[in-house]
Amino acid sequence: MRVLLLGGGGREHALALGLAGDPSVEQLIAAPGNPGIASVAELRAVDPCDPAAVAALAVETGVDLVVIGPEAPLVAGVADAVRAKGIPAFGPSAEAARLEGSKAFAKDVMTAAGVPTARAYTCTDAESAARALDEFGAPYVVKNDGLAAGKGVVVTNDRAAALRHAEECGRVVVEEYLAGPEVSLFVVTDGEAAVPLLPAQDFKRVGDGDTGPNTGGMGAYAPLPWAPAGLVDEVMRDVVHPTLAEMARRGTPFAGLLYVGLAITADGPRVIEFNARFGDPETQVVLALLETPLAGLLHAAATGTLAGHPPLRWRDGAAVTVVVAAEGYPAAPRSGDVITGAEVPGVIHAGTRRADDGALLSSGGRVLCATATGADLAAARDAAYALVAGVELAGSHHRTDIAAAAVEGRITIPG
Repeated sequence: MRVLLLGGGGREHALALGLAGDPSVEQLIAAPGNPGIASVAELRAVDPCDPAAVAALAVETGVDLVVIGPEAPLVAGVADAVRAKGIPAFGPSAEAARLEGSKAFAKDVMTAAGVPTARAYTCTDAESAARALDEFGAPYVVKNDGLAAGKGVVVTNDRAAALRHAEECGRVVVEEYLAGPEVSLFVVTDGEAAVPLLPAQDFKRVGDGDTGPNTGGMGAYAPLPWAPAGLVDEVMRDVVHPTLAEMARRGTPFAGLLYVGLAITADGPRVIEFNARFGDPETQVVLALLETPLAGLLHAAATGTLAGHPPLRWRDGAAVTVVVAAEGYPAAPRSGDVITGAEVPGVIHAGTRRADDGALLSSGGRVLCATATGADLAAARDAAYALVAGVELAGSHHRTDIAAAAVEGRITIPG
C-alpha cells in the first residue's frame, strides 16, 4: 500500500510512525511533513488546505490511501477532492467536518440525536452573550463557533474576560460548565461501523495544576486507571451511534475519525465537543499502545469495510507524552531557536524545521512531544520526563505534572 499523509505537526509525526510501522505500507509520502516525519517518509511540498493540489499529488504519486491529519483541510473539502479522483481518503467530507468546524452545528446535531451534553446558546452579539453568561453563571464557558486550532475556548470565573472573548470571536457558543475529569475518546468509523480506540486524557492549560490560558494541549496519557467500568460502551451507545445515525439521516454521513471530548460528571458522561480528526497530543499516546497495523485500520474505514476488520489489539502498559513548548507560548511563541537532543526515539516533532546548515530549529508554539511507554503509568511518566531532560531549547517550558494525579490516585468523579 502507498499512503499519502497530510500535515506537519506532532499528531502527523505520530501517525507517520504508526503508518510506517505497518508491514502493508511499502511507501509513505508526507506533505508537507516535518524533520521528524522525514526519517520515515518522503516529504513533498503542497498546501494541505488546497483540495485541487492535494488531489493532484495523490494522483501523481499513485497512492492507495490519503490520511488527512489536521482539521483545516477537512473543513476545506480536501477529502471530497481526493475521493472525487477515486482514491480512498481517511477523513470526513467538508459537510460532515462541520461537526468540528462549527460548534453551533455540532450542538444542533447533538440535540437532534439526543446526545447528553451541556445546555448552550449560540450568540452573535454582546447582549445575547451577556444574557447567556448570566443564566449559566460561573465558571463561564465561551467557545468560538469556528476553527481556532484548539485555542478558541475560554473557561473563566471572570465575567468580563468571558464577554471580551465573545466579542472578539463574533459568533460563539456559551455553555453551562460541566464539572468532572475530561476524557478524549477517538472512534474510527466508516459512517456505519465504529471502532473505539483507548480513552486518553490531555492537559489543556499551559501551567502546572491546570493554571494559565488554554493551549492546544501540553501533554496526555493513556490508559485511564480511574475511568468508570463500561465507560466506552456507554459512550458508543449514547453518543457515537446516535450521532452517526443523525449525520446519515441528514445525508452527510461521517466517515473518518470522530473525536469525542467528554466530561465525566456526577450525572455520567457529557459531550464537551466533537472533533473531526485525531487529537493532538492524545494521538501520540494512543498510537504508542496500538498493536494493530494502523494503515489497514484506516484503509478499512476509508473504503467502507470496517465491519469486517479484526478486533483491535493493544500493547500492555501505559503511555505518556509531555509537550515541550517554545518561550512565549501560547501568547507569542518565539521561533528559530536551535534544538539539541531531539533526534532520538520517542521525541515526536511538532513545530520544527531544518536550517540551511542542517541544524534543527523551533518553528511553532508546541515544538516537541516527549513520548514514552512503560509497564505502568508511573514508569511511562518517568520515561517521558527522562526524554524531556535530554532536550535543550532556549527558553522552552513544559508542565511537570502530566499524569501525576492519575499515578497518585487523585482523580475523582463528582457525585
